[in-house]
Amino acid sequence: MASARKTLFTGSLTFVAGLALWLFGLDEEIVIFTPSKIGVVLMVLGGLETLYGVYKLKRPEDTAG
Repeated sequence: MASARKTLFTGSLTFVAGLALWLFGLDEEIVIFTPSKIGVVLMVLGGLETLYGVYKLKRPEDTAG
């Protein structure tokens, strides 16, 4: 159960970091990439990881052993 919560927390944190880059990095440009585009990628990855954490929380526990 702790692993699912950790995954959920990490995904949420990644999503928020991506959102911050997307919101505040619009007028910045670095030679190779723009922070707003990296923010969108981080939001997608964070959202997927958050959904995986929710899935891990909701699935039934394995009782075989």
